[in-house]
Amino acid sequence: MIFRYNILYVEDVPATLKFYKTAFGFEIGFLHDSNDYGELVTGETKLAFSAKSLMRSLGKTPGEASSQSPVFELAFETDDVDGDFAKAVAAGAQPVSEPSDQPWGQRISYVTDPNGFLIEICSPVAG
Repeated sequence: MIFRYNILYVEDVPATLKFYKTAFGFEIGFLHDSNDYGELVTGETKLAFSAKSLMRSLGKTPGEASSQSPVFELAFETDDVDGDFAKAVAAGAQPVSEPSDQPWGQRISYVTDPNGFLIEICSPVAG
């Protein structure tokens, strides 16, 4: 068994894909003709998005993302936390916490995407 993809429920799949491409440099791997589902190229595990309207038509009731009480976060590792934090904010991400060094040897920062999902922008853990 492999972990293939994570699907986040959003209002606007094409706009979300465009944001992640602009803010973080991920390429768009797939967008269905209906605009209800799309995937980013992020390595072996894909980050995918499905329209909330599609999920509702399938009998699901998608919740709302909250940076104040998140149930998960996405973590994107980089060698330039400060630069990538600034790039994400310039692309429309909302800053949650500025880049800072942690006692375990990592530099981290947090933003939210336009859908309210919490994203950690972090360096590799030192050592």
